[in-house]
Amino acid sequence: MNDSSWGAPPQAGFGGPPEMAPVQGRTPAGPAYDGPAAQETRPMQVVPEAPEAGPDQDDRGAGTAPSGGPLFRDELPQEPMPTPTPEPPQPSRKKRAGRDLRAAIGVGVGLGAVIIASLFVVKAAFVGVIVVAVVVGLWELTSRLQEQKSIKAPLVPLAVGGAAMVIAGYVRGAEGAWVTMALTALAVLVWRMTEPPENYLRDVTAGVFAAFYVPFLATFVAMMLTADDGPQRVLTFLLLTVVSDTGAYAIGWRFGKHKLAPRISPGKTREGLFGAVSFAMVAGALCMQFLIDDGSWWQGLLVGLAVAASATLGDLGESMIKRDLGIKDMGTLLPGHGGIMDRLDSLLPTAPVVWLLLVLFVGS
Repeated sequence: MNDSSWGAPPQAGFGGPPEMAPVQGRTPAGPAYDGPAAQETRPMQVVPEAPEAGPDQDDRGAGTAPSGGPLFRDELPQEPMPTPTPEPPQPSRKKRAGRDLRAAIGVGVGLGAVIIASLFVVKAAFVGVIVVAVVVGLWELTSRLQEQKSIKAPLVPLAVGGAAMVIAGYVRGAEGAWVTMALTALAVLVWRMTEPPENYLRDVTAGVFAAFYVPFLATFVAMMLTADDGPQRVLTFLLLTVVSDTGAYAIGWRFGKHKLAPRISPGKTREGLFGAVSFAMVAGALCMQFLIDDGSWWQGLLVGLAVAASATLGDLGESMIKRDLGIKDMGTLLPGHGGIMDRLDSLLPTAPVVWLLLVLFVGS
């Protein structure tokens, strides 16, 4: 609201007669019209917006003040009032969810359908699903490393070696996976030699880390699949990891108050960890009793406990990577989830844990 909307009387500098200045009971919008003050305001005739240059000295009692004078006195108390300070607790509670639930559920159901169909129709088709996930995950990881840290981990030998690693693990077991891992690391060292030697050690170190972190850990899923009840083992592994994540999310969102690792992942709480352990242990007992040949419920309790621990550590591990890179998600390929690596963060470190426990409990 400007001064003209208040119907101010004519002033000096706007063509009004000087006789009107000292009229009593009227509050001019310009400077006070006492004798000396009137002389001071005459140069303001050339200024287009004289009301912004002079205050009403009768009310202020000061020489200069911001424009608006006493005409805006009734608006002064309203300025601090509109500030929306009491609302922050509600958004912060909702942000703890961390993602769009509708999109996340839709994408999760779609991925689950693909996984189930490939698992129980043709085992080799599920190996192809693992290979695709590994290659896309490597692409996301190496892209973020180069964008945020200028680290050039060579993608071509990583993608080829990673795909070969998963297939070798499925065909030749752990021995084939280790041999392919060593060859992939060697290929990374040689491939990087085609570029200048600056930052060579940094780039190849990141490349070897990426080879171990993504394809080598994913190979244990392919090795689970080779057992007679392989599809059931893989399904148990996936269910326990998803249930652990869901339990942590649900209990942490509803009851979470005590931070688990605030410097790494502020959204995670101790209550959420308790939910992950509880949900995973119950699901583990059910899966081992009804899905795994020769399995028993007490073994499932131990498997569920181990899954909750490894999934939480895996999630925290990728949170460390993303914090170091200064990013929120590894990608945007999966709406509501982020990238492929944002879904593999709990699965990758959990795969060798479940594989080992199943071998110990029921054999290979």
